[in-house]
Amino acid sequence: MRNKVLFALATLAMVAFLSSCGKLPQEKLDAAKAAIDSAKLAEADVYLAADFTALQDSLNAANTEIEAQKSKLFKKYGPVTQKLEWIATRAHEVTAGVAAKKEEVKKEAEGLVTEITGLMDETQKLMKKAPRGKEGAAVLEQMKNELTTAEAALNEGKTQLEGGKYMDAVNKLKAAKETVTSVKTELENAIAKVKGKK
Repeated sequence: MRNKVLFALATLAMVAFLSSCGKLPQEKLDAAKAAIDSAKLAEADVYLAADFTALQDSLNAANTEIEAQKSKLFKKYGPVTQKLEWIATRAHEVTAGVAAKKEEVKKEAEGLVTEITGLMDETQKLMKKAPRGKEGAAVLEQMKNELTTAEAALNEGKTQLEGGKYMDAVNKLKAAKETVTSVKTELENAIAKVKGKK
């Protein structure tokens, strides 16, 4: 009789142990999803895109593991529970890092505005010194059009900067800088070529 009672208790203990391992970590899953949603609201997907993508990939992997465990007789959610806890913690860290990255990108955009404005001024001065031949007039007209496009991009970048869309501003301003730099280099080469012939 005593053996039967001990066996029954051992069986109950084993069932309790296995069922505790087999409980779906829904709270942890919800917490991880909420933390990732908070990171997205903070624009981590824009300013810390690689970290945000890694978080989403980790959550997808955790979901895959949960689905795999659901199909098993003896479910083991321990490792995936730990992964979900890590995801939630890391998502909070990423969210906290967004403000610093935003400020860094904002300063980069402000620096680009200053740099492009200076490049535009230099390029406008070079336009006045540019050679004016039959071929030169058409090339100069094309360069003026490129500068007009770059100036529009500069103004759009400034507007985005003022609107708090710092990453968009940086991308727009980098394109403008590339255009202005290209035109400036072409002008410098053309002027040097004409001076070399004299």
